[in-house]
Amino acid sequence: MTDREGKSWVRGRVEKALIKGLTRAYSTVQVDPEKFLMQLRAGYRMPISGYQGVYSLEMGEIDVVADSVIRSGMKVAAVEGAGFGLGGLITIFPDLGILAVITMRTIQKLSLVYGFRYNTDDEIAELWIAAASAAGVDISRELLEKEVVNRFVPKVMQRIAARASAEVVEKWAGRVIPLASSAIGAGLNYWFVRAWGERAKAHFRQRHLAEREKAHQAGQAAISLKEPAGAEARPGLGGLSRP
Repeated sequence: MTDREGKSWVRGRVEKALIKGLTRAYSTVQVDPEKFLMQLRAGYRMPISGYQGVYSLEMGEIDVVADSVIRSGMKVAAVEGAGFGLGGLITIFPDLGILAVITMRTIQKLSLVYGFRYNTDDEIAELWIAAASAAGVDISRELLEKEVVNRFVPKVMQRIAARASAEVVEKWAGRVIPLASSAIGAGLNYWFVRAWGERAKAHFRQRHLAEREKAHQAGQAAISLKEPAGAEARPGLGGLSRP
């Protein structure tokens, strides 16, 4: 087997491992929004009774919590990578499946931190568009409009895995070094969640700001409608001002 064929084989296995992990995150190990809301209130001291409440907070407060969520995911991924890294390249495939779950759960938490739940099909689709954005994949809105969510999500997973696998194969190559594989595994997993977390944060932050602007404009329009007639200076009869 040539070096090119070897990389192609490994890349195919990496794609399968990532898809398996992403599927688990989609179907069985999603973050529970209600439990996470309690964690936000108790652990992160966010003074909210529901996710809509984040829109009344300063952006700086929300960003601090988002950064903390990313760091937490990075630490979990590093510990997991160090453990699996002891096995070198042999354990890369189960490691990537678990890493995909950790990363996706981090993205789900970031979605909630910025006030976006994922109860409806549209919300679930938006979550996976954010995941694709974190992976550096641009998902066309046209694709979303043509597909129901049960067909849309697997296609997005495939694109994410295809994009990530090429990068993973190059960066994880160092894990063939037996004595260094544990440290390398921890560092690579740490980097992976950090990079994806930061990109997902930017995506949700931009959407959050857009929602705030929309709400502000709606509020301004409502105020304008409530202003009493004649609030401004009016011309007199015949368009002439009264003396």
